Amino acid sequence: MLAAGAALVATSGCGGSSGSGSGSKTTITWSTWGNPEELARFKAFEKDFAKRHPDINLKLQAVPSYSDYHAKLLTQLSSKTAPDVFYVGDDFAGKFVSAGVLAPLNDKMAAPDSKAKPEDFFDGLYGGAKKDGQIYGIPNDANPEVLWYDKQTLKDAGITEDPAALNAQGKWTMATFLDMNRKLKAADKAGSVFYNWYGSTYSMINGFGGKVYDGGKFVGNTDPKSREALKTLADGYQDKTFLVADVLPEGNGADVQFIKHKVGFAAGGRWMIDTVKKGQQDNYDIVPFPSQTGVLMPQTVGTSFLAMNKDTKKAAAAWTFMSEFVSKDGQTLRLKGGGNAVPSVKGAESVVMEGYPAHAQTFIDARDGGFANYPEEAGVPSLTAEINDHLLKLWTGKIGFDQAMNELGSLVSAKLH
Repeated sequence: MLAAGAALVATSGCGGSSGSGSGSKTTITWSTWGNPEELARFKAFEKDFAKRHPDINLKLQAVPSYSDYHAKLLTQLSSKTAPDVFYVGDDFAGKFVSAGVLAPLNDKMAAPDSKAKPEDFFDGLYGGAKKDGQIYGIPNDANPEVLWYDKQTLKDAGITEDPAALNAQGKWTMATFLDMNRKLKAADKAGSVFYNWYGSTYSMINGFGGKVYDGGKFVGNTDPKSREALKTLADGYQDKTFLVADVLPEGNGADVQFIKHKVGFAAGGRWMIDTVKKGQQDNYDIVPFPSQTGVLMPQTVGTSFLAMNKDTKKAAAAWTFMSEFVSKDGQTLRLKGGGNAVPSVKGAESVVMEGYPAHAQTFIDARDGGFANYPEEAGVPSLTAEINDHLLKLWTGKIGFDQAMNELGSLVSAKLH
């Protein structure tokens, strides 16, 4: 992948390899990842789009696995066969921007007839897709990471307070959350399950009142409260108060354990609706990551971006598709009826407030004040992935805490400078 990435600037191609369709139609190829349910929603959008634009034919190139998607896209870019428009994950946005293969979008977004203006989207969601004021990718939707909780499992552990009720009262604190996790562990349950990514890790650091970056400098390994958060996570992972979802065995992963009442809290986004509905759906609700004081703090938001191949020969038609896909109407169509994400565009919130979960407003609150990784980190290719890989060694006990912190500081400093 790195070799392909290094070759991008020199060899990225003319975009839109499929050419034009029959007659006067323009064919726009676009690519994304997704499961069958997600792809069905994209097909519904394409069908609706065709009614308004019979002169544009959309051709989707779908890759089932996120882990395989970007490697394939990098290969396509280096061989001049890349789609006109494509999804880019938030952990790859900085890499693609730095490679110079994405078309700048500011002028298109600011045009009088644009259906996707810069101010329509929450600024914190651009992450690594925005550099030096220029936008290279538009957040196609968002997934604020929240804490889903199992009421039955909490009850079984003797926990009588409801997290969402505490949050409404301004009493949802990190101390309360950790106390609930201890009670769950004592009842032979796991307290919480987290995926090893910046969302959970940085939300916990923020919840302790720590800092990850300060004045452009990485301080996650030196700030006392940040170290306390990371030590709490490491200790919790090693004594099984917390579970690392990434290393759970196949067939007994995070989703299975959550719906079988083996764990109290599961970090995740709106996509988990389909998971919890496999159990007793009214038994589950959501709450934000806690803060020291009980006041809502900035929450991490998982995003992906829709970007345009810099070398597409069909930029006008590609922009027509892009702008409608990410617009209020486009996101409403894609996300209504139990969709797996939260709109990134202002004015489409109604799709989230469809009655489930009970405190669905938490998704909106988390998005509005949230952020898609720190700009210092998001703009450095592969930095987030390397941080995650390093921390996984700590979570799984392969290295000690002090060694992990020293090496983490060196790793990040080398990448930033």
